[in-house]
Amino acid sequence: MVNKLKIFSGNANLDLAIRICRYLGVELGKARVGTFSDGEVQVIVEENVRGMDTFVVQPTCPPVNHNLMELLIMIDALKRASAQRITVVIPYYGYARQDRKVVPRTSISARLVANLLTVAGASRILTMDLHAGQIQGFFDIPVDHLYALPVQLEYLRKKGDNTVVVAPDAGGVERARELAKRLNASLAIIDKRREKENVSKVMHLVGDVKDKTAIIVDDIVDTAGTVVQAAEAIMNNGARCVLASCTHPVLSGNAIDRIRESQLEELVVTNTIPLSKEAASLEKIKVLDVAPLLGEAIKRIHNDESVSSLFV
Repeated sequence: MVNKLKIFSGNANLDLAIRICRYLGVELGKARVGTFSDGEVQVIVEENVRGMDTFVVQPTCPPVNHNLMELLIMIDALKRASAQRITVVIPYYGYARQDRKVVPRTSISARLVANLLTVAGASRILTMDLHAGQIQGFFDIPVDHLYALPVQLEYLRKKGDNTVVVAPDAGGVERARELAKRLNASLAIIDKRREKENVSKVMHLVGDVKDKTAIIVDDIVDTAGTVVQAAEAIMNNGARCVLASCTHPVLSGNAIDRIRESQLEELVVTNTIPLSKEAASLEKIKVLDVAPLLGEAIKRIHNDESVSSLFV
């Protein structure tokens, strides 16, 4: 495996790439990823990749546009260096929330990004917890879609038996139901109406949370408005305590202040996106490592083995 496999990383989440390499027992590939004085991205691959099976680890997290451009140029550099296969490892797929036209004259940017990655030279995509599963169909190349649920389950099982899993909106019911089944917990749903982008209002709670440990589950926590309002509604309905679990901690705007002042006991996240210093210092936030899961998927893709057993 070591002779043909090469893993490279942009600057978006270098720590995760190093953890993946540590799991696989390989060294991170040598590449210089920087910018010219005018801000243009420059990538130089500093070792031979001809005929190699290459993987590029780069979530398109904030700053989204810069990290996406880094990724596209890295793919192009590897393609022009005659890499045999280029698998793009995108733990967090940015622009995924614009996956359809909800109002007239808007872009379907999730499809646009898929086209950009394919045209740049990606051979395969490895990603985790897409905001909408149908985004896999936007690609004309193979997509391996992993779930962070196995990693989250191991931690959340320690929270006791009398638990209820709460979907923060109707779109998250399937994810919440799957977690509830595996935790042997009941299910509740928040009825939420979104007035405009990044602004939501909790209407009411469907389900019984009284005297239970409530776990709000979502794929992304961005401004934290939804999860904080959901926590308040749950506590107002008599829950013993409430925590939240998400895969991608975007945490933009005033998210950290909202979480700090909220009724959330804990926010469980993964390291698909690196936390800011302020977020990392917040005691309420617990980070779980998905590097072994991604590393195992990379190993199986490289060895042409089944990845489906890692799916939940």
